[in-house]
Amino acid sequence: MNKVIKNYFYNASYQILLVVLPIIVTPYISRVLGASGVGTYNYTNSITQFFMVFGCIGLSLYGQREVAYYQNNLEKRSIVFYEILCMRAISLSISLIIFYFCFVVNFRYSNIFAIQMIDIISYIFDVSWFFQGMEEFKKIVLRNFVIRIICVAAIFIFVKTPSDLPVYVFIYSFTLLAGNLSLWFYLPKYVGKINLKELHLKKHIKPTLTIFLPQVASTVYSLLDKTMIEIIAKSTEEVAYYSQSQMIIRTIAEVINSLGTTLMPRIAYLYKSGNKNEVNKYMNASIRFVLAFATAFAFGIMAVSQNFVPWFFGNGYEKVVPNLMILSPILILMGMTGILGTQYLVAIGRQKQYAIAIISAAIVNFGLNIVLIHFFASCGAALASILAECTSCLVMVFFLKKDFNFLEVFKVFLKYIVFGVIMMGLVMLVGSKLTASILNTFILVIIGASIYIILLILSKDSIISFVLNGIKNRIKS
Repeated sequence: MNKVIKNYFYNASYQILLVVLPIIVTPYISRVLGASGVGTYNYTNSITQFFMVFGCIGLSLYGQREVAYYQNNLEKRSIVFYEILCMRAISLSISLIIFYFCFVVNFRYSNIFAIQMIDIISYIFDVSWFFQGMEEFKKIVLRNFVIRIICVAAIFIFVKTPSDLPVYVFIYSFTLLAGNLSLWFYLPKYVGKINLKELHLKKHIKPTLTIFLPQVASTVYSLLDKTMIEIIAKSTEEVAYYSQSQMIIRTIAEVINSLGTTLMPRIAYLYKSGNKNEVNKYMNASIRFVLAFATAFAFGIMAVSQNFVPWFFGNGYEKVVPNLMILSPILILMGMTGILGTQYLVAIGRQKQYAIAIISAAIVNFGLNIVLIHFFASCGAALASILAECTSCLVMVFFLKKDFNFLEVFKVFLKYIVFGVIMMGLVMLVGSKLTASILNTFILVIIGASIYIILLILSKDSIISFVLNGIKNRIKS
């Protein structure tokens, strides 16, 4: 348990860094590039992300799980590593070629797409999935920490005008490649030499595809909405409003879901070892943890958005406020689907059920986007995303109704909802008396966090002792 707690705090600390850095960079970039430049980047990046996901064909998540199965067997994990690595190189190379002819040759924004080819190349050299499977999160966190700091510094130094959009894109792409290459220096310690005749790629194709399909579907309803906004609403500004609000939401979601990322290899290892009691213990604790913090963040964002958006994004981004208000509950839903889906269903090999849940959500999202974006533009896409994530969560709950007592989960959730509503009401009351500024937003966040924590303490919620024990173990280490 101590190793899991340490890994969680390593991973969570990095995710907190991901929250802090956008707070530093986004106000600057929003003003320098403007809504049109930001919208152009997010539009092209959403398409590039499709090809990155298609090129990986589910191998990152699958590879993480397979490595976790053989953590204590050097020979088997080395074979698995090289098999997965070869498959990634082949599939991503094919994806890169298709991307080049579709979007770099004589296409709108071809100069931006040409730079973003580096993103796809960087995925060929990404071996973070291996270290996640080995539960070596410290190395990933340290690597990402340094690279992110360099990235931010470069943006402030080299991006000065709207014409610097290609420079901005290059900085993100190049630092991603550099970060992925840096992990290769650690590999010799964990991977041994093998005989090439021992490699058998075919056996991985079928199980990989069962993970690939839901990942494609997930990408569809997390990235396609930006593309559809541009096509239907014909406005890169609307893309920017949605993208900026989604950036805030997904950054915070990464902090919450870092627990699932940390626990997935541990649960896979325990399940492979036949220790199902420990699996249930981890799952029950993580569900409660995610519900407590996701609810706090969701209601907290709704409470401070009116004060936060004006100073953070600047003039011209007023429509981010309603987008944030609509999207914030998705934190709770994403937290649950992350725990039930990635952390549990995939870890124990029930990826078909995971696929059904995600594909169902993608279908709902696509259909609702066509209707809602037409009438409400970016806000319509936000509402469609909420309903899609809700669909995914409900399908997973249906599949797992015999595995967990969801009635007890719902009772706990209701308590957190009540706490969240009380916190939001008091914060909004105070916020109505304050002008929009960084200091006042900070004050509102402190007030909201204090209220929520006090309510947890008064109710003697077990999550408080969990966090305190985690901090004590981290200090002792």
